[in-house]
Amino acid sequence: MSFTSNEKASLYNGLAQTISTNTVNGYIPLLALGVLGASNQQMGLITSLPSIIGMIALLPGAIWLNRARSKRNFTLATTFATRFLFMLIFFVPFFSNAVSAWILVGLIALLNFPGALANLSWQTMIGEIIPEQRRGDFFSTRNRVNNIAALIVTFGTGFYLEQYSKHDAFPYQALLLAGFLFALFEVYYLAKHKEPERMVKPVQIKKVKSKLSFDVFKHKPYVTFLVCAILYNFSAQMAWSLFSIYQIKDAHATALWLSIFSVTSQAAQIISIKWWARLADKYGNSIVLFIAAAGMATAPALNMLSTNLFYMTGINFWTGFFVSGTNLLLFNQLLKASPEANRANYIANYNFMLSIVGFAAPQLGVLILNGCGMHAAMNMISLIRFGTAFSFLAVAVTIEKKRIQNVFNFR
Repeated sequence: MSFTSNEKASLYNGLAQTISTNTVNGYIPLLALGVLGASNQQMGLITSLPSIIGMIALLPGAIWLNRARSKRNFTLATTFATRFLFMLIFFVPFFSNAVSAWILVGLIALLNFPGALANLSWQTMIGEIIPEQRRGDFFSTRNRVNNIAALIVTFGTGFYLEQYSKHDAFPYQALLLAGFLFALFEVYYLAKHKEPERMVKPVQIKKVKSKLSFDVFKHKPYVTFLVCAILYNFSAQMAWSLFSIYQIKDAHATALWLSIFSVTSQAAQIISIKWWARLADKYGNSIVLFIAAAGMATAPALNMLSTNLFYMTGINFWTGFFVSGTNLLLFNQLLKASPEANRANYIANYNFMLSIVGFAAPQLGVLILNGCGMHAAMNMISLIRFGTAFSFLAVAVTIEKKRIQNVFNFR
């Protein structure tokens, strides 16, 4: 497909962002456990505490964003602040082991304040500048390019970290500096976006100045999507901390193996992303989301079958196939379910609810881990994930029933 200037800027922006975040993001658990000696509780907080900070940010965030003259400039400022705070992790290893892990927990949480605002403003901005009819094809292409970049960067950084002791902080610090350099390119290409002229009516200005309204919950397609997304995300995020703990403590995965896990997952996403987009165009987002979510449900249980690192690599490939579907379709469904008028408020409420989930779910996962052990916890989470996948199927057979009947030529 040929790209507009905004689409080209978005592609380069996504590429720079992917390189910036993937240089070290995937190795934060290894830094926390191997260098800083973090506990299971601290690992859980690294996953969940940012959601509370993000939730706090979203309370005024939608109001600030709606009042902002330029969503692009708002996104620029919040993105730069997020990346700058992330770079401050560079200094964490200089502190004593007694406090360094807690400082890491605090920084990861704090940077999510501008991070939540950046995510909200980017979603709102991109929803305005990319027409609905081009989103499926464009975002599948954008995600595929980003996944290829993530694959290369992740494997390269994993190989780089493998040359050092897992207790050595220096390689992580070098990667943090490199990541910040690419973050500057990310901000540059954000600035290259051209916003459409905004025509704001007086009645819209009144709404902008008010607090976040519960009126968004009167829009049935949005509420239906919200319920399904919350159920799915809660079940999915319960295992986030557990995967890292299992891979590092139980399977003794090194940085290279962690990069291999990530690379195989990204390879599967690259291969499958276009397929998911075509499938959704044919059958509708909801029923395809059910398939993707049901596939994701198998991941925790399958990981428990063996600590063999080659086997776990294969499972990460399997999981990546479904990750690409859920990531693409959830975002497209969010934009589709959110009316263009006041879309920032709809997205803000969605992210606000996910922030609550993002705090509670990993904490519950760690609680189950401490009470039942790793195998029982992961198998239980697989069952919960599979149960929540049926929410998308329920939507498919009700709201999108006519579309499904047309596809299969039902009479």
